[in-house]
Amino acid sequence: MSEQQNTITRIEQNNKTFILIGTAHVSKHSAEEVKRVIDEEKPNSVCVELDEQRYQAIMDQNRWKNTDIFKIIKEKKATLLLMNLAISSFQKRIAKQFDIKPGQEMIQGIHSAQEHDAELVLADRNIQITFSRVWGGVGVKGRMQLLTQVLAGIFSNETITEEELEKMKSQDTIDSILSEFTESFPKLKKPLIDERDQYLAEKIKTAPGEKVVAVLGAAHVPGIKKELAQNHDLDALNTVPKKSKWPKRLGWIIPIAIVGMMITTFIMNPIAGWQQLTSWLLWNGTFSAIGVFIGLGHPLTAITAFVASPFTSLSPFLAAGWFAGLVQAYIKKPQVADFEQLNEDVYTVKGFWRNKVSRILVIIVLANLGSSIGTLIAGTDVIRVFINNL
Repeated sequence: MSEQQNTITRIEQNNKTFILIGTAHVSKHSAEEVKRVIDEEKPNSVCVELDEQRYQAIMDQNRWKNTDIFKIIKEKKATLLLMNLAISSFQKRIAKQFDIKPGQEMIQGIHSAQEHDAELVLADRNIQITFSRVWGGVGVKGRMQLLTQVLAGIFSNETITEEELEKMKSQDTIDSILSEFTESFPKLKKPLIDERDQYLAEKIKTAPGEKVVAVLGAAHVPGIKKELAQNHDLDALNTVPKKSKWPKRLGWIIPIAIVGMMITTFIMNPIAGWQQLTSWLLWNGTFSAIGVFIGLGHPLTAITAFVASPFTSLSPFLAAGWFAGLVQAYIKKPQVADFEQLNEDVYTVKGFWRNKVSRILVIIVLANLGSSIGTLIAGTDVIRVFINNL
């Protein structure tokens, strides 16, 4: 049996009471509602839509002080971190508009659980597992679209009224938003929404005590209502899909083919061979260096990208942006103040470029993007010259 009033859903099941609070992640009213419900209900457990990583991020506001930018680059996590910062920048713009903290409703849930000695349950799936399942399920084209839309949020000056923010919590509006969302990315809804509904439902259902309050993004409430009656395998939902071998194979086949055509052309016509080599070096290096300059990188960083790109383009394990990022980090090493200011700087486009940390991340992405463009142009030219000399 379930009863729903506005953003509160009450469900009686198997001698337990579940109270689901549907929230907007940047709504002051949502945080107030969380406090009121927990104060009134005095639950045994409070579930929040956080995993351990995001919980630590909320509780440790000084986490950036201990960040090792060199380690991030070496572990190939620069793009992931940049995407996280881009997403948070959008939330920060809306939150600053209403003078609140992003995720304030989750913070309130944590504090209220402590006040009432309720068990705190981190109910969401690990964010990196979710990203891995999303990334592996949308294909190359979907990855480009997703990255483009996320990064476009950096440049957005969008503002909304508080009334519009509250309307986002109505079930009909949420269904409509998800419908439009899945039209652009039909494969994205399953790992991002459906699977997390199942994961969240299982964690809520198994939370200790007879009365459980769950603080959730409103988009998850309809799905969780359905999934609470089912049993779900958390181990299966936590499995990272195996990567296809074909991208790695293509990563070697294409460079080998390019090198093979160059060698063959050199044998048939040395002058044309030198033309191919020059085209490969200039197109690759120039576009990668342009990416660095767009990111306002140091001249030595641009030179590094220029030199590295023609060679890294021939290896599936290397990228020009990583070398450029390491050089930029060495020359313009971020200070503690840069990490402390990072949360505020990502609020604006100017801040992204001004902060040494985010600038390094931008340079890595732009250098890699430039290298990819240069590889496409140069590779096409190599094939053209090869065919002309057959």
